[in-house]
Amino acid sequence: MDSLNQINASRARQQGLSSQWQEPVEQIEIQDLDDILDDIDAVLEENAQEFVDSFIQKGGQ
Repeated sequence: MDSLNQINASRARQQGLSSQWQEPVEQIEIQDLDDILDDIDAVLEENAQEFVDSFIQKGGQ
């Protein structure tokens, strides 16, 4: 068990939560993050300049 899982398991025990629920929640969060990063990569591959330009302030914005 790596140190992150040990910490989370310890927190779960302290909070009275079963450690069996901790890992699935972490996996969901990681998958959500991976999905977001994949979406960003797809946009950047398609048109990186347009993506960057969308964050540039124009005028008094």
